[in-house]
Amino acid sequence: MTRHARNCTAGAVYTYHEKKKDAEASGYGTQNQRVGKDSVKDFDCCCLTLQPCRDPMITQDGYLFDKEAILEYIIRKKNDISRKMKEYEKQKKKEQTELAELAAAEKESKLNSFVKSEKNIVSSPVEAFKKDDPNARPSVSNMTEGRDKVLPSFWIPSKTPAARLSTVEKPDKNVLCPMSGKPLKLKDLITVKFTEVRDPDDKKSHL
Repeated sequence: MTRHARNCTAGAVYTYHEKKKDAEASGYGTQNQRVGKDSVKDFDCCCLTLQPCRDPMITQDGYLFDKEAILEYIIRKKNDISRKMKEYEKQKKKEQTELAELAAAEKESKLNSFVKSEKNIVSSPVEAFKKDDPNARPSVSNMTEGRDKVLPSFWIPSKTPAARLSTVEKPDKNVLCPMSGKPLKLKDLITVKFTEVRDPDDKKSHL
């Protein structure tokens, strides 16, 4: 916000410059800006190469491309989709293998615990000093009750956290238009033939 209210002194008019500055800062209101010729391509230039089309083709949305450039774009995108699909299938197969290994390990763990419980039918002898005695003092040692297994030894390679690999999402099989983002097919492109038309009233002007 400008300092008009604080520094207005004798001027009570909200100037055009202050209105424009406040509109840009707030993001509200209508904002007009003159676009230079360098930012607008010619009507016969390709949307990819920004050069005049030698063999122009246009999409159904009105975007003009050179045939060679759009063919290279489609082929490159199809190769990228094929590569990403292979990576996705490889990742999916790896996840299925890991799930099968986890299921087998869980099944084996349950079996081992069952066998161990069957062997421990005979009661164990009573110890004079039980660890769970309420009158016993708590131990401050970090080597009891399995604490030695969870020591914060972060410098040991086996204790360092494992980096999780980034998951690959299933790629879209459709090639998208680089301008509109809609599915693009070569058969949907229309060949364009530019024809120069002279104005009968003015021989120097061209449409």
